[in-house]
Amino acid sequence: MLCPLLTTSGESPRTDDIYQVNGAWKETETRIGLRWFYLNVNIQEKLLGTRNLRRGISPLQTELHALIWAMHCMLRHNKLITRFKTDCSDVVKMVSTPQKWPAFAILLDEVNRCKRRFTFFSIAHIPRTKNTKADKLAQSARALPTDMYYVTLFRQFGFPSWFRNRGC
Repeated sequence: MLCPLLTTSGESPRTDDIYQVNGAWKETETRIGLRWFYLNVNIQEKLLGTRNLRRGISPLQTELHALIWAMHCMLRHNKLITRFKTDCSDVVKMVSTPQKWPAFAILLDEVNRCKRRFTFFSIAHIPRTKNTKADKLAQSARALPTDMYYVTLFRQFGFPSWFRNRGC
């Protein structure tokens, strides 16, 4: 079941940008993988981040760590209108009703601190089959035996139209 969209303001600005987040946790492994993916569909700008950490107490803690890290990175890259998507419906519930999740109060306080810095913030649940970009790299990061932290930016390159149209 899809959870309702949680937003910080009444009016939703138009953006087709994609923000996907995922955390990979496995009880039999000592590490977790975190991954986020951003795509600006208009200019084909892509940002992605992947990292691993020592495993915490639960998969939900991992999913929250992934969201917080993605929020920090988006703020650092001045992406202030955000529509995060996650395949963990409980994270959407946790962000919308943090008082019902006292065991995660410290992490949810950090989510709220970050939320206040965005011009627009929303989070929604998507099926796992729609979160494959974030899911695959999070699982790969989890499998690495040492600490790893990676953030990169990809842009479409090519000559601007004014240069191509000069007849050169």
